[in-house]
Amino acid sequence: MPDFKKLPLDAQLTALLDGETTPEQKHELEQRLATDDGARRIFDKLRHGADFGKRRLEDILKEPVPLALVRSIKSVQPPKAAVAPRVSRQPFKFAPTGLQALVGAIVLLIAGCGIGYIVGTGQTAAQTAQAVDAAQQANDATEWLGDMLANQRLLARQPRHIFEVPATQPEEISTWLTTSVGVAFRVPDLVAEGWTFQGARVTLAGNRPVGQLIYTSNDGDLATIAFRKDNQPDDAEDFKETIRDEIGLVTWHNAGTSYMLIGPSSDASLSQLAMQIATAI
Repeated sequence: MPDFKKLPLDAQLTALLDGETTPEQKHELEQRLATDDGARRIFDKLRHGADFGKRRLEDILKEPVPLALVRSIKSVQPPKAAVAPRVSRQPFKFAPTGLQALVGAIVLLIAGCGIGYIVGTGQTAAQTAQAVDAAQQANDATEWLGDMLANQRLLARQPRHIFEVPATQPEEISTWLTTSVGVAFRVPDLVAEGWTFQGARVTLAGNRPVGQLIYTSNDGDLATIAFRKDNQPDDAEDFKETIRDEIGLVTWHNAGTSYMLIGPSSDASLSQLAMQIATAI
């Protein structure tokens, strides 16, 4: 038999689900499920699929035997009396007894249930995976927004330390942010809109590196263009505006990158500014 620990994780979890593990193997897998989110998601999919298959089998077994099958069984001719074998070999003919036909029908029914279980499990696992992915994306978007909101409030409290590399070092900013974040970009010129580029930073949001381009207005307001790599679909919603007290945020997505413009909520042109930045960055 193959080494249990060398089996794929889903095979080990299937054995656990079917009660085919030793006490030591069960203890190790339960410990892993308690600490490994990925393993726990796989186990939940397998358990959900198994439950689906059992329910489907129970439903099928409760259904009455088709009338056509009953008639077929009753119409089977009884076997003829045995005759002495002849020297010449005769073609073999299979004439099942009523019991044989019934057994064969039950075997076919169980095989059909097995196929239905496999198909149902696959569909359920795929649907579960999609739901998990959607939940993860929603949670990721919430963390990204919350982290950047907190970061903006922190920067607003220390105006003398709003950037790490000043605007006078454009090559350093370009190389540093592109390498750290993995996103190519250009620094938008927003002077005509009343915003002056001051410098750049790198921070973390949603457990991913984020590039920040920091701007200030003549009135002392602070605006930040933030961007990071993501795994959202290309049809993700664009230019969604959110207001949190004194801070306004506009988010959008393009070519595997999430963008966010953060500025004062009193600026009514924040969404228009975000659209302009999207074409310039």
